Amino acid sequence: MNWNDNVIQKLEWNGEISNLEEKQKIAEKIASIAKNGDVIGVGSGSTSFLAIQAIAKRVKEENMKIKAIPTSKEIAMVCNYLNIPTTTLIEAKPDWCFDGADEVTPEKWLLKGRGAAMFREKLVISNANKVYILVDSSKFVNKPCEKFPIPIEVFPDSLYSVKEKLLELGATQAELRLAKKKDGPVITENGNLIIDAKFENIDENFEKTLKSIVGVIETGLFIGYNVEIIS
Repeated sequence: MNWNDNVIQKLEWNGEISNLEEKQKIAEKIASIAKNGDVIGVGSGSTSFLAIQAIAKRVKEENMKIKAIPTSKEIAMVCNYLNIPTTTLIEAKPDWCFDGADEVTPEKWLLKGRGAAMFREKLVISNANKVYILVDSSKFVNKPCEKFPIPIEVFPDSLYSVKEKLLELGATQAELRLAKKKDGPVITENGNLIIDAKFENIDENFEKTLKSIVGVIETGLFIGYNVEIIS
């Protein structure tokens, strides 16, 4: 039995999508890759939002059968709205996945997590056979933290101790992320908090260095992952 009413009344991105025309072209590129029977990891962000719509259109027009592994509750709701069946990493391994990024360096190091879903995004990316990162021209930088701080998901009780360690590592900024349209901090889907930390010097081991801090659950740094950039 289905619900008589859908809470999601209309499918719209919450806010204006920057570089919309460029992102729509990227979405069409990734949609062309999908084939019948695929299990696809679906990332978060505006470009991924457009991409799953483009894939859903092909699914409907070509009567394709696919499954999605969403990286956030938001994307899971979008898949439900688009009648795309979802599954989990417990039930299936993604044939491929796509996701966005906030920054991409020449070495293909990524900075992600402005949508606070980096933990699940990294889980899917690390388990997919093929990873596509969808970015418009504004996302290319010379080094991480050029435009944005590193989002760091922390266990709530470790908030102060983690911030202290980040400052010891040379953070020039380490701030608790506050929510919009909600009193208090951003709460991740895992029930944790986020510290946005800015660093000047980041090397190839820095992701591991941050992860070694007790209380850090995950970071928005993605260094050394085998990804293909679609732009």
